[in-house]
Amino acid sequence: MGRVTKENLFDLYFDNGMNRDILNRVADRCYLPANEIILNEIDRSKRGSRRFKVAYSISGIFLEQCEMWRRDLLESFRQIVESGCVEVLDQTYYHSLASLYAPDWSEFIEQVEMHRQTVRSLLGEEPKTFENTECIYNNEIAKTVEEIGYEAIVTEGLTQVLGWRSPNYVYRAKGSSIRVLMRNHRLSDDVGFRFTSTEWDQWPLTADKYARWLASTPGQVITIFLDYETFGEHYWRESGILDFLKWLPLEVEKYSNLAWCTPIEAVSRHRPMDEVDVPPSATISWADEERDVSAWLGNELQKVSFNVLRDVGSSVKRLGDGTFLRLCRHLQTSDHLYYMSMKGGGSGVVHNTFNPYGHPVEAFSTFISVVSDLNARCQLELEKPKFRFRRLLRELPHGRGFGFFYGFARPTGLTAHSLEEFYRILKGVDSKSIRFHLRRGDFERWMSQVVGDERLAKFFAALPKDVEDIEVLRTKILRTLEDRIEELKRKDLEVMGEHG
Repeated sequence: MGRVTKENLFDLYFDNGMNRDILNRVADRCYLPANEIILNEIDRSKRGSRRFKVAYSISGIFLEQCEMWRRDLLESFRQIVESGCVEVLDQTYYHSLASLYAPDWSEFIEQVEMHRQTVRSLLGEEPKTFENTECIYNNEIAKTVEEIGYEAIVTEGLTQVLGWRSPNYVYRAKGSSIRVLMRNHRLSDDVGFRFTSTEWDQWPLTADKYARWLASTPGQVITIFLDYETFGEHYWRESGILDFLKWLPLEVEKYSNLAWCTPIEAVSRHRPMDEVDVPPSATISWADEERDVSAWLGNELQKVSFNVLRDVGSSVKRLGDGTFLRLCRHLQTSDHLYYMSMKGGGSGVVHNTFNPYGHPVEAFSTFISVVSDLNARCQLELEKPKFRFRRLLRELPHGRGFGFFYGFARPTGLTAHSLEEFYRILKGVDSKSIRFHLRRGDFERWMSQVVGDERLAKFFAALPKDVEDIEVLRTKILRTLEDRIEELKRKDLEVMGEHG
């Protein structure tokens, strides 16, 4: 193989041949046949009084692959959306775990905006409802989603969240007014996980039986949310799953108390019954038996990978190179961490079914190798003279930040990972911490050995180690830092302008 350039890193890092083959297989088995059934039922229902309606949550990466390899599939989705009976939900473009980068929401918001623009461009829709990656949800995610313009969010209807309450109502998120639709996991999983289980006491599941269950279920709205691959890929056509999909709308029409609606219609018609409270420490999802984030962060391999990629992402964004950023975001796709799960039991069976690697450790070693290669290439770019000012402003990886202490073995809990963050923390940190680090010479060592800014290192080294009025000195330090940061930004813009 010849010299590897940025342009062919996608082929080096990702098995695009396998990705294309999988898309083609699932398109032929599932997406196109299911789309045809959905569109036919929408057209048929338009002749009656109650229209058949559905909602789709489609990642940006999937739409990207359709554009590259299956434009007929993209056109099929366009036709369904144009029917006027479909709502397209928003999510992160890369189906990532960016919502778990909090309290830094910038990457999450950027990916959501990318997805919103893609849906608008390719499908002609303006999403109003949000479904985070794998229904990952907590109060802060809901609040952030509301702040960027969404009216509703879909997540898992868990007993530990709802208690005695039913998932079949519209709720309001704690700390915000966004409406929350809770997936009815029992009725959803009856189709998604139990459809072909001959050991299930309700097997076989037929459309008329399922419609009868829906009709006898109390509440405002029943949220049925499934992997679309259920229809033809997870369960092949021979199982009867596509016939089930075809006949279900007709069976539902037999019940006067049932009507199809989209998520945004549901929250528009019904007032919230109550509030749901999911603190960040108890974040939920629809994945695995635990219904938390352990599908992606349940072992040390996954946690290390998550943290390393987040750190590399910060460096890549500071570099400002579009190709590197796109590569890094492709690596954020949640599947990469999913493949590293070592769970047993039913969850382990599901993980292994979709894992292209022989073992989770193989998934980890492959992933870390790719991320490390990307990081090395990014650092080489940053070493170029044109990035000399930007390099000083970069965000540092975990373990390289400046940890503020009140005294020996007395941490404040505050850590700066960049000059700008150092400036912000220094504004409000206890004066005892400033005295402690000045006396030890910690500031100048960090500036010299980690940040690499010798000018600031000399400035801190020249400061008196003992002063009576620490606030006067704090003001002097802040003014110097502010001037230096502005100077670095200005010079970076000038240099980048010279390089085109």
